[in-house]
Amino acid sequence: MDPPLFVTTTFTIEGYRICAYKGLVRGIVVRSPTLVQGLLGSLKQLVGGRIGAYTEMCEQTREAAYNQMVEHALLLGANAIVGTRYDGSDVTSASGGATEVLCYGTAVVVEPLEQDLPPSARRGYLPG
Repeated sequence: MDPPLFVTTTFTIEGYRICAYKGLVRGIVVRSPTLVQGLLGSLKQLVGGRIGAYTEMCEQTREAAYNQMVEHALLLGANAIVGTRYDGSDVTSASGGATEVLCYGTAVVVEPLEQDLPPSARRGYLPG
């Protein structure tokens, strides 16, 4: 099992220090609604309210972009991503057009601060 990968919108991780910057990582997905999602979305627009079919499509797209970003960070040897952000835009303006979702952040290597380590793992530790 892989060690956990920290992903945060902040630029620090409490209890850890950044010891190496690996660079920008990103995941990008462009997706359009399926025929059924488009039909249900169009019908819902007529009566108003939450469009569940589009919400589901957007959430799937965000998750796919996030997973791509994480894979990219792991390939670079990172164990954390800081400054994570999402951005989305319409790629086409036609009805039922495609939506682009970008998930990005900075891949880093973090290590626990020394005060959070057991004594035997601290630098300069000499067993008594």
